[in-house]
Amino acid sequence: MLKCNIEKQLNHFVLNVDFDVKNEILCIMGESGSGKTSILNSIAGLLTPDKGSIVLNENIIFSEQINLKPQERNIGYVFQDYALFPNMSVKDNIFFMNPDESYSNSLIEKLGIEYLLKNFPNTLSGGEKQKVSIVRALSNKPDLLLMDEPFSSIDEKFKNKFYEELIEIKKSLDIPIIMVTHNRIEAEILSNRVIFIDKGRIVK
Repeated sequence: MLKCNIEKQLNHFVLNVDFDVKNEILCIMGESGSGKTSILNSIAGLLTPDKGSIVLNENIIFSEQINLKPQERNIGYVFQDYALFPNMSVKDNIFFMNPDESYSNSLIEKLGIEYLLKNFPNTLSGGEKQKVSIVRALSNKPDLLLMDEPFSSIDEKFKNKFYEELIEIKKSLDIPIIMVTHNRIEAEILSNRVIFIDKGRIVK
């Protein structure tokens, strides 16, 4: 379970949110620039809030006294641009953080990307990059998975397949997932709960 209560001065407004996430898929929606990605980055440790606290499974990962480094938080993050290392093969990208090899191989098989392992990111389609990014994010068995617009680069005709695969993956995980999206239909299909952000605040 994640408990997030943070405040952060951004360029044009103050991000001020307070929410919990249980073993579910929570979608965060809102206009561009409303603070959605800043929430994910704060949870991941890439952005430091001005005050507040973030607690993951009863472990404090951020407070006024504690600010764990991203690599100490055991959080998986699927970035909007996938953030794969261009000079590494798919296999090296996945195994870069010394994950559980057996578990990673099971994810590779589940998403059907065995044939990509020797390839490099610049040879992959958007959908293939997305699958590799998800496997990499889950390979260390994180306590929480963050996803920032993970399907934005996927052709519409392929999206339903990716939704089904994410739902199947979630069934095998016992962790919360927080996903930022602009797509209301996507949120309705995938999420257990949706919150809307406007200028850094939860509006509904």
